[in-house]
Amino acid sequence: MKIKTLALIALWIILASNFVHAQQPGGKIYGRVKDIDNKNLEYATVALFKDSILVKTVFTETDGIFNFSNLANGKYLIKISAVGFPIYKTDTLKLQADQLEINLLDIKIKTTDNNLKDVNISGQKAFVERKIDRTVVNVDALISNAGSTALDVLSKSPGVNVDQNGAISLKGKSGVSIFIDDKPTYLSGSDLENYLRSLPSSSLDQIELMTNPPAKYDAAGNAGVINIKTKKTKISGFNGGLNLSLNQGELTRSNNSFNFNYRKNKINIFGILSYNLNNSFTDLDLNRTYKNNDGSPKYYFNQNSYFKRHGNTLNLKTGLDYYATDKTTWGLVFTGMNRISTQVNNNTSNLLNSVKQPDSIIKAENIDQIHYKNVGVNLNFRHKFNKAGRDLTFDADYLNYNNKTEQTYYNYSYFANMALKSQDILSGNLPSNIDIYTAKIDYTHPLNKGWKLDAGLKTAYTKTDNVADYLNIVNNNSSIDYQKSNHFIYRENINATYLNISREGKRFSLQAGLRLENTVSNGHQLGNLIKPDSSFKRTYTSLFPTLYFSYKLDTAGNNELGLNYGRRIDRPYYQDLNPFFSPLDKFTYYVGNPFLRPAFTQSIELSHTYKNKVTTTIGYSWVKDDVNETIEIVNGTYFSRPANIGKTSILNLSINADLDFTKWLTLHSYLELAQMKSKTDFYTGFLVTNGAYVRFNPTIQLKFSPTWSGEANFRYQSKFSNVQFLLGSVHEFGAAIQKKLSTKSTLKLSASDIFRDRVFVGVINNLATTDANWTNKQDSRTFVLSYSYRFGKTFSTPSKHESSGADSEKNRVKN
Repeated sequence: MKIKTLALIALWIILASNFVHAQQPGGKIYGRVKDIDNKNLEYATVALFKDSILVKTVFTETDGIFNFSNLANGKYLIKISAVGFPIYKTDTLKLQADQLEINLLDIKIKTTDNNLKDVNISGQKAFVERKIDRTVVNVDALISNAGSTALDVLSKSPGVNVDQNGAISLKGKSGVSIFIDDKPTYLSGSDLENYLRSLPSSSLDQIELMTNPPAKYDAAGNAGVINIKTKKTKISGFNGGLNLSLNQGELTRSNNSFNFNYRKNKINIFGILSYNLNNSFTDLDLNRTYKNNDGSPKYYFNQNSYFKRHGNTLNLKTGLDYYATDKTTWGLVFTGMNRISTQVNNNTSNLLNSVKQPDSIIKAENIDQIHYKNVGVNLNFRHKFNKAGRDLTFDADYLNYNNKTEQTYYNYSYFANMALKSQDILSGNLPSNIDIYTAKIDYTHPLNKGWKLDAGLKTAYTKTDNVADYLNIVNNNSSIDYQKSNHFIYRENINATYLNISREGKRFSLQAGLRLENTVSNGHQLGNLIKPDSSFKRTYTSLFPTLYFSYKLDTAGNNELGLNYGRRIDRPYYQDLNPFFSPLDKFTYYVGNPFLRPAFTQSIELSHTYKNKVTTTIGYSWVKDDVNETIEIVNGTYFSRPANIGKTSILNLSINADLDFTKWLTLHSYLELAQMKSKTDFYTGFLVTNGAYVRFNPTIQLKFSPTWSGEANFRYQSKFSNVQFLLGSVHEFGAAIQKKLSTKSTLKLSASDIFRDRVFVGVINNLATTDANWTNKQDSRTFVLSYSYRFGKTFSTPSKHESSGADSEKNRVKN
């Protein structure tokens, strides 16, 4: 952004700050919950409704007090529930110009005469909620999310796209940082895809989409941050849930999870254990036409690859909270993942001469045996000071990722008459190890007139050690393949500090932040007999400002304008910096790039929200040194490598609507239109690409009775060009039905891609004297039967501690 523009924005902050000081606070509803013996009720669930829609849920403090503030004028209703007590419901509460504050005083609820029963808060949870700095998606609002995976849930979230390779983009931009409970996954590429596929949707509560995250978050991720919040409970006693699902396509899959929470006195123990059985396939056709200099066909290459994957994954998260005092909490969290998987690629390549007569045939069987482990330990501390809203948190994290992959590639070459020409075996041993150490401290301090100040420090140190040992075996004679073998060590230290100030007023809200990050990195490629040692060192320091404004145009809050701006960085994946050759098959190699530079993105968005139901957003982003996959052909062999493609700009318009037509019919709809433009120096010369796409995702929900409900959904994306690739259009239909068996158990049946329309096709452009296209089919038509059962107390409270010091480093771990 230009200096003048930044100056104007800074001036706007000053003027807005003065204006906000003049604003009156929003409406307020508060009170205290007690039992019949006049004892304060801690952790009672207090739900606020407006027009029969659940607006917000809070939980009473140790003194029984609850508080809803900054409310727009209108009619409200409150429902209070607690285990062993009947549901308490207020009369209609009216906030208006002459009454902006309602004190419900002491609310006393009687103990039920029956045994402890489940407490259910009525009212349909909104699919999408909007805040000044993020969009929140409630996972359980869609029936079709049941029995699926975290990756499936993301693909249905507004603005999120998951492509044929499992890569995630947000509003047309790649480079998304994925967090779990405000902790980064530290994963990318196939590792991130496999992890999200192993995480059952039953363990998820909300998805937070942040195109411009606040300064508290690491600046990594050009597209922003997606924070996946898991389900938690913090109430007395023992409670939890069991979720089972069977997913049947052409192959069988399963996602299952068990979560529990036990709290007594000062100790709280929690955990979630999940098991994922994955069976999947990819049927890929790749066609290449090699040309002479005059454009005439030289020869043809047609290849079919059938990838079949089988894997078993166990995920565990468990921890302990110790409430030393009412204001001080210590916590310890342990996470672990163990995945054993196999991928077999049966590959047939047909080489044809210029008149398409068979020349030779190559058959290959490529086998990858993978054992992937991840362990993490988090120590956290939180202290609340006497002044309400003032607190201090500290986190220390250690994470280790260990991957042992053994590859065996069998290659058989035949003449046109199928007589054996030659055979060889490529054997690879690829161990990798990543250690990550982080520590951070955050402080929140409320100021006068509703202002709040946040500040923090963080340091992160990462060491990666990757080895690739390859052997060529020909006629039972083995030799080291020095061209592919390598040993790469990478170290990185990132130090950061941030300052954030915010205020939520009755009609005008503001948040502004600034983050400073310093990065020091060292890479060392160990040499061998044909490759010399090489190394690099980089140091850079950057500032990352963030701004958010929102203004309600009317006192009822029916029309709200929003504006946000942010600057972010996308550091290269650790393994992408490793300059080694990794074979995908005999004719295709992946090559790292040690010269990759970090990409910087600036984004600005203007939005309008009507009655918190329809949000229209216009956004513009521009990226410097954008990183993208590039394909180069050398002597008929494909080399795929990441590269800084130059400058990219994205202009998009999105409309997200949640409409309740009747009590039994609801529509969730997302529409996005985008224009992308890239400029780069390419292998074939200077390249300018323009691409536009339309994405449309409507979902209809039907409520047949109090216990029966259904859902139908459709997803469509038009074709568009992105740098070197022209991607074809994709669409699919799905449906689901749900039966509530009791207050504790639910049965759901869903179907995806019913008509098997989800087929990915594309063209690779700008290849020297070569044309190429592909068709990708997967096991997309599936039927999922899921069952969920809850025991103990059926409402939950948020964890006292949901964040840790482990930030964006996780998102850069890649196979």
